[in-house]
Amino acid sequence: MKKQLFIACSLCGTLLVNAENIEVTSFKYAGPYALMQPYQVDSVDVNSKPWKAESLLDTPVSFSLLDGAEVKQAGQLTPSSDYALHLMGFVLENTHYGQVSLKVEGASHYQVYVDGKRVEDTLLSLDPATHQVVIKYLSVPGEQSVPKVSLDAKQDGVFTLRTEQGRLFTLADVLHGTRITGTELSADGKYLITSYTVTKEGGKTTSQTKVKELKTGKVLATREESLHWMPRSAKYYYVRQGVSGRELVTVDPVSGQEEVWVSHLPEGSFRVAPTEDYLLFTLVQKGPEEKKEIYEFIDPDDRQPGWRNRTYLARFDVKTGVCQPLTFGYKNVWATDISSDGRSILVMVSNHRMGKRPTTLFSLYKMDVQTLKVEELVKDDGFLTNALFSPDGRQVLLSGSPECLGGIGKNVKEGQTPSMIDIQLYLMDLQSKQIEPLTKTFNPNVMQAVWSAADNCVYFNAEDRDCISLFRLNPAKKHIEKVNVPEEMVLGFSVAEKAPSLSFYGESASNAHRQYVVDLKKDASKLEEDLHGELKDVLLGECKAWDFVNSRGDTICGRYYLPPHFDPNKKYPMIVNYYGGCSPTSRNFGSRYPHHAYAALGYVVYVVEPSGATGFGQEFSARHVNTFGDYVADDIIEGTRKFVEAHPFVNGKKIGCIGASYGGFMTQYLQTKTDLFAAAISHAGISDHTSYWGEGYWGYSYSEVSAANSYPWKNPELFVDHSPLFNADKVHTPLLFLHGSVDTNVPIGESIQMFTALKLLGRETAMVVVEGQDHHITDYQKRIQWQNTIFAWFAKWLQDDPTWWNTLYPPKTL
Repeated sequence: MKKQLFIACSLCGTLLVNAENIEVTSFKYAGPYALMQPYQVDSVDVNSKPWKAESLLDTPVSFSLLDGAEVKQAGQLTPSSDYALHLMGFVLENTHYGQVSLKVEGASHYQVYVDGKRVEDTLLSLDPATHQVVIKYLSVPGEQSVPKVSLDAKQDGVFTLRTEQGRLFTLADVLHGTRITGTELSADGKYLITSYTVTKEGGKTTSQTKVKELKTGKVLATREESLHWMPRSAKYYYVRQGVSGRELVTVDPVSGQEEVWVSHLPEGSFRVAPTEDYLLFTLVQKGPEEKKEIYEFIDPDDRQPGWRNRTYLARFDVKTGVCQPLTFGYKNVWATDISSDGRSILVMVSNHRMGKRPTTLFSLYKMDVQTLKVEELVKDDGFLTNALFSPDGRQVLLSGSPECLGGIGKNVKEGQTPSMIDIQLYLMDLQSKQIEPLTKTFNPNVMQAVWSAADNCVYFNAEDRDCISLFRLNPAKKHIEKVNVPEEMVLGFSVAEKAPSLSFYGESASNAHRQYVVDLKKDASKLEEDLHGELKDVLLGECKAWDFVNSRGDTICGRYYLPPHFDPNKKYPMIVNYYGGCSPTSRNFGSRYPHHAYAALGYVVYVVEPSGATGFGQEFSARHVNTFGDYVADDIIEGTRKFVEAHPFVNGKKIGCIGASYGGFMTQYLQTKTDLFAAAISHAGISDHTSYWGEGYWGYSYSEVSAANSYPWKNPELFVDHSPLFNADKVHTPLLFLHGSVDTNVPIGESIQMFTALKLLGRETAMVVVEGQDHHITDYQKRIQWQNTIFAWFAKWLQDDPTWWNTLYPPKTL
């Protein structure tokens, strides 16, 4: 069947192709660009070949000429009788993987380009995306060249000719481009250092750092080195390899003048003391080595590379070059802060034990770096995580889980064990040693904290429901307030030492990284850089919040994403996503599961934040402990059903679900409790809590969080009955297992054994292994193949289109 499509430039919409043959009758045209036959110095070239007119087709011409070009119809083109290049461009969009043959008639000399790349074979296999197609053709004297372009689609209704501005969001937008990785204000708040990574097509990643004067907006330097501000002086520094060893170099940001501040810099990480007279080093002492071919594990953690090494502290005097060791022993030691006068440091020491939860204990000391006199502040507390001096050195801000410091910060129900990763703040008076909990009734989960000397307030970001918000804590008044900033996700921030100024970078559910400087007196944010500009032509569907009240009376937070060309009168398949580990599935724009990329393929995406996630309060996060899926699965199932009931545009028979790590376990566990889902994907999921508990590098230590004081020999109901493997016969949903072959967090056997069980049961299942990858798929090319595997599985089962899956994994008879 043949269908002619007329696309006028005044239209702004989509024409869905319902037939296999598509005639392109409207396109952008640029040209003609006149060429001349070159002067022939010889009759043949270096390869003994005579000149041919078609060689002019290789003359470079920028496709950007089409950007503002006029839209013409095929009948409006007039043949040219001279040597000239012409460009014809049109947009082809597909939300399914598909194949289409491109046919060009009426031109003897032409080239075809798709998304800027020349294609020799005009049978195109196209991943879902908005594709720019360009026909570059050559007119020659004596020929009347007017191309006629048509498409022969292998699938009905997959390809669309589009005239509206913009393109679909794809995995390429997640992988490529510039991302901010750090922000740092100078002590006086006048200058800003910003660190970036730039990833180009093909996977090459480079690092870059810029120094900017905030008043003028002038970029003073752009360098490849890692740059940091000196604590007091308005200079930045970097480390380089000099003629006779490592050097620490300071730079004046305005003049650019460099000075070697420290020569013969020791190897190791360091921080510059606030007094700028010494460097506090964290150095590594190597532990005893085993033979490579046969070796003994002395501890479950001994499987981890470098576990036998230990860190210790040393003070490097800038004036003399003497590096004085500050600590000695077989325990790991590190510093958490240096007092503003440089005299004291806060030192943490870890002590490993295996007989009782928690298996690692931490002690906190205050050390005088001049006399090495030590004062014990906290002894053997396994729930302590960090400590900071107040600007005057009289108090210490402690952070840790609700169980630290004797549980003075606990706020859970009777019988509940708090989550070990739900971080709270505490204030210690150094003279009296009295400690007060500061966030006992504060729901967000604390992340980075900085105590500002400018206003004596603590600034911190925290998981706040599905956002990461910025907060201000007044320690004197014990008052916490949110700092209103323009982004939903405050990913990193810096506070000026001597000025009421803060810089941060962040993103939101529907925009990429942006950087701001905040006037802390006015709470006014000024945009300094907008990296979302790289995606200005991308069409995004709406992201909307959607909460529901579950059968227990809890309000469960969630949100959903709509396809870019959403039609409320249609029925869409849906994908459900939920948390892994214990953290909420936050409103990151680009992530391991980029929700906008799924929506661009024609799915509604529902993100639910079930019981057990941090950021919703201690009682809520404590539901993750000793439940192994209870509450969590109930919330996901109930939320999905209520979402479908409330949104008639969702096809309730075409719902998929996906999760990784704990979320991968949850994917498997859900299928043992419901047949609600038409397809499911488990990446690096736990199928048997008993095997994961002992085999994963962090299996037993993660179980200290999720199964506090429970063990396989004490609680088989928890470890066995809540393991998907022991309920495999209840699974009827097509289930895909994805796993890195060298996953040390959740070993690949967790997927293998569940896959084996489903195969023996004759259920629909598949397993795809990513060679050489650990818990996260980070290799550029493998990440693309991994993500396409996910897309293809959902297309097969939720869109009834197995084309992509069969292309990636052709059916085999063995």
